[in-house]
Amino acid sequence: MKGFRKWQDLFALSLLILILLLSLSCTFTTGPITNQGSTNEGKPSEQVEGQDKKEIIDHKDEVYDVIVVGGEPEGVAAAVSAARNGAKTLLVEKRDGLGGLMTYGMLNFIDINYDKDKKIANHGIFLEFYKAVGGDAFDVEHAKQVFLDMVSQEENIDLLLNAEFIAPIMENDGVTIKGVRVKIEGIYHNYYGKRIIDATQDADVAAASGVPYTIGHEDIGLRDRKMAATLMIHLENVNWDRILDTVKSRKFGYAKGNQVAAWGFDKIGKMYQPKDKTTRLRGLNIGRQKDGSILINALQIFGVDGLDPESIEDGMERGKRETYHILNFLRENFPGFEEARIKDFPPELYIRETRHIIGEYQLTIHDVLENRDFHDRIGIGSYAVDIQATSPGDYGFVIGQPVQYSIPFRVMVPLKVENLLVVGRSASYTSLAAGSARVIPIGMTLGEAAGAAAKYSIDRGISFRDIPKDENAMKEVQQILLNQGAKFYPFEIINPNTKHWSYPSVRTLLEWGLIGGGYSNSFRLEEPINEKAFINLLSNGIQRSNPANYDIERLRQMYYIAEDRILTKERAAEFILTVYGERPAEGGHYKKAVEKGFINEEFIERTRGKSRLKRGEAFCLAAHIIENHGRFYSSR
Repeated sequence: MKGFRKWQDLFALSLLILILLLSLSCTFTTGPITNQGSTNEGKPSEQVEGQDKKEIIDHKDEVYDVIVVGGEPEGVAAAVSAARNGAKTLLVEKRDGLGGLMTYGMLNFIDINYDKDKKIANHGIFLEFYKAVGGDAFDVEHAKQVFLDMVSQEENIDLLLNAEFIAPIMENDGVTIKGVRVKIEGIYHNYYGKRIIDATQDADVAAASGVPYTIGHEDIGLRDRKMAATLMIHLENVNWDRILDTVKSRKFGYAKGNQVAAWGFDKIGKMYQPKDKTTRLRGLNIGRQKDGSILINALQIFGVDGLDPESIEDGMERGKRETYHILNFLRENFPGFEEARIKDFPPELYIRETRHIIGEYQLTIHDVLENRDFHDRIGIGSYAVDIQATSPGDYGFVIGQPVQYSIPFRVMVPLKVENLLVVGRSASYTSLAAGSARVIPIGMTLGEAAGAAAKYSIDRGISFRDIPKDENAMKEVQQILLNQGAKFYPFEIINPNTKHWSYPSVRTLLEWGLIGGGYSNSFRLEEPINEKAFINLLSNGIQRSNPANYDIERLRQMYYIAEDRILTKERAAEFILTVYGERPAEGGHYKKAVEKGFINEEFIERTRGKSRLKRGEAFCLAAHIIENHGRFYSSR
């Protein structure tokens, strides 16, 4: 008996040591975390703050095929698509429900893409959702349930709500993601997957993993410029019939309406004077809810950094305060709102823009406006390039309206990190291309493609990066998508602007966001241009493309001498000489500018014998200066 007790004691001690070792191995498992600043060098941090004070549960007993982070519409589409293709899928969402921007930001309008035949361009899982919620304007609570039903009906999906993404879990090579750490009720959990899909609004997983990205309009020299945020306005006790009467009256400008939505009212933005000058009211997009309340998308809030929680909270408070003033304005001026009152406030702001990841291919403004097709197409886009206002002094503008363009698979494949796809508005689009491609139908199209490609990648043992490089692999993924209802096909559509002799210069100016053609795609290339428009091109173009060689005093001198009159060759040359501190020689400014090489040969030939300049000619000259400014500046 004595020996038996010793054996019992030894067994208990061994068991205690084993438990302690297991506990330590869990507690000290670490991984990179999100860096809130620019991560162009891709150097994520290595430890989660305070993680050694919390238990970490390591779920190594079950490795998922696919982990989708983010219950945004794009994440729902990705998870459903992966599951339907047979992948054991984990959907991780920080909120207590699904739908993200649409349900918690209460953005209840869908910006639809229409193809060249004027039919809905995005099919598959997006179209399922669209039909289930009843069209362009939907009831938020109903949409939340639709998203939940879509996920719940799939046996292969495990849904994890109230789970905050904390960090990616990387292989020892530092470039292959193998899982994610999340926090649930204060406890850290490690989940592992063969493939990861980042469906967060801000590409949080990608950024934390070391994927390069730009912020806002950084890629055109304006890092601090981001499209305005919006707080949706939720009102009750409105008279819908009177609102429709106001639509017909055109009291607030062009408007349209039906039994579930009314939109337009472009004059109202100029009539309303905001109390907070960092906010503004634009034309109203109004959608009815099933309980008779309405949601209005119209309040623009400037200066919100969507990657800074304090800035978001400040924007939310500014938006709430301004909403009360807007309500009073509507009561006094807009028939149908006389008895309106605030029902509640959305729990989240609508943030339009933060990160733009850099992937295997970055969709450009030229791809969009030139209606480009790609061999690795997985969907179609066509929404107008709508650059929302970025400051109180900016009213936003439409750069152009594509007929349709295809979305290449490669925009989901980030540089530097393996086993990861990124879907949604933070995918690999330039900031200007994102003006069109950021809309929900395209995001859900990407999500569906990502889910299908993830399972294909696992089954065939091929990386995401190699799929578009392999003709057969790409065709097989495309066929999977077509079989499950997606819509895309080869096409060739010519933008008439590309046939104008000045189009290469137009491309240069478009690339820097300096000009726009509106919904008609008209750059008015054969019309005259005035002096102030020309110097704006020069000044903004130089500032964005050559910030190191931006002499603000000389550029200001151009504004001092500019007048509101049609531009001539001589005056254009005078402005250019001013930029480079040159004085005219005998014979005038134009002769001196030609001698110095500031005037390009095509411009000389196109304007021979002319004095006044057309827009296409001025664009040619401005593009030449912008493209060569660094060389001209250094050789002064």
